[in-house]
Amino acid sequence: QAHLVESGGGLVQAGGSLRLSCATSGRTFSSYAMGWFRQAPGKEREFVAAIDWNGGSTYYTDSVKGRFTISRDNAKNTVYLRMNSLRPEDTAVYYCAVDFGTLLTVRSTHIWEYDLWGQGTQVTVSS
Repeated sequence: QAHLVESGGGLVQAGGSLRLSCATSGRTFSSYAMGWFRQAPGKEREFVAAIDWNGGSTYYTDSVKGRFTISRDNAKNTVYLRMNSLRPEDTAVYYCAVDFGTLLTVRSTHIWEYDLWGQGTQVTVSS
């Protein structure tokens, strides 16, 4: 059975950095786009970043451009989200997800296009 497990969240001061990891298992994920999403208290889950099968193409929501970097290591079956210059408004539960709907490319940043989700990791940024 396929699984995604996020880790690396925590409490950090504004301006600090964290690196989130998403470990995949149970099937081959290397041919599929992966994404990071987040959900803040009282808000809907939103897209943060996505990456195609080999890291050749990446996509970001405007609020994280220049601060966050998504990457993947298919040999380690892991996707990463490096977060720099963190702000209190980045506080949320961060989820990784995979889109099994199409091979290789990122076809969508919409939540409903992603088929499998991890349990999430909490990121809290203090001011």
